[in-house]
Amino acid sequence: MSYKAMTKEELLNERAKAAAKYDELKSKGLKLDMSRGKPNVEQLDISMGMIGALSGHDLVGEEGVDCRNYGVLDGIIEAKRLLSAMIECPVDNIIIYGNSSLNVMYDTISRSMTHGVMGSTPWAKLDKVKFLCPVPGYDRHFAITEYFGIEMINVPMTSDGPDMDMVEELVSSDSAIKGIWCVPKYSNPSGITYSDETVRRFANLKPAAEDFRIYWDNAYCIHHLYEDKQDHILEILEECAKAGNPDMVFKFCSTSKVTFPGSGIAAISASKANLKFIRNQMKVQTIGHDKLNQLRHVKFFGDFNGMLEHMKKHAAIIRPKFEAVLDSLESELGGLDIARWTKPNGGYFISLDTMDGCAKRVVAMCKEAGVVMTAAGATFPYGKDPHDSNIRIAPTYPSTEELKQACEILVTCIKIASIDKLLENM
Repeated sequence: MSYKAMTKEELLNERAKAAAKYDELKSKGLKLDMSRGKPNVEQLDISMGMIGALSGHDLVGEEGVDCRNYGVLDGIIEAKRLLSAMIECPVDNIIIYGNSSLNVMYDTISRSMTHGVMGSTPWAKLDKVKFLCPVPGYDRHFAITEYFGIEMINVPMTSDGPDMDMVEELVSSDSAIKGIWCVPKYSNPSGITYSDETVRRFANLKPAAEDFRIYWDNAYCIHHLYEDKQDHILEILEECAKAGNPDMVFKFCSTSKVTFPGSGIAAISASKANLKFIRNQMKVQTIGHDKLNQLRHVKFFGDFNGMLEHMKKHAAIIRPKFEAVLDSLESELGGLDIARWTKPNGGYFISLDTMDGCAKRVVAMCKEAGVVMTAAGATFPYGKDPHDSNIRIAPTYPSTEELKQACEILVTCIKIASIDKLLENM
């Protein structure tokens, strides 16, 4: 029965039961962490073959480069071929970086601040620079733009992606808007994938700023949970080229959640004109990234099919965890009309929305009972959720049993906070 349909007496009765349950759970002294989307130990173990992947192999690449030495500014051809298949771009449209796509995105913003974008005025010399931020979104994206003093504008997410009416209007009317953050497939935290129409509308944007770019973070492009339920997305570089906007997108990826976080390989994909501009900076910045690690990934996977088989192992490990969370939410909160949540086919997160004004309290109560969640508001720029409703659930790191315990605490806290909010308004 919906809590909103209950009488005051019925709500007080439900609250007493939930409060007793909360005290019982709190007394267990649990210490559970659901705050970050980290792979668990089982996931890390399936990549251990990488450690010895180069043993007994010739360390000279197929183009004759000794991977132990200096050289090859933008990555060995074997690594380009592997990651270009991963993010569906031509081999000629990719640069292989170091271990982190977050670093590549930071570097791209930093370069724009100091040297502009393909000849445009450096952003640091402008009076105002703005970015569009689909919300709820990825906190580390927002941290980068906040660090550089870039004004962030919230754009609501829909089931098809960002509100494109709003995006089109803002981008076409304000030359201070220089970019938009996007996680287009299995978005962080909602897990939704942009529709074909959304991708085409992105590709056909008519920005007022010549140096406007779409920051297309393909973090979860192959992170499916199911073999028979996989989201698909149009390739943005190709769509931009069709629309006459070949230079409008930077596409990022890494193997951080494919192999070892912190020891993967990352890449940027863009038009040849964009990549030429980027290489000019890279010539000053580095002589080349870790080619042994690039070669190690290639030897371990063999080819892209090998990478896909590897991802099936990840899915087998984390799928039961997502299902345990979703089962708990449905069984305990379904029909109460106090929360809604996403049911993703891939990625690393579940997005949950409480009643307005409840998220911070729920997260605080969970912490008091021994469950650390991502901070309420973290999925919005400046950490400010205007509705105080969104909570990001990260199911991957805890064990399934720990998840069940954590969810028991979470749903109990949601019940208490929701009832109190309803009673306030009676």
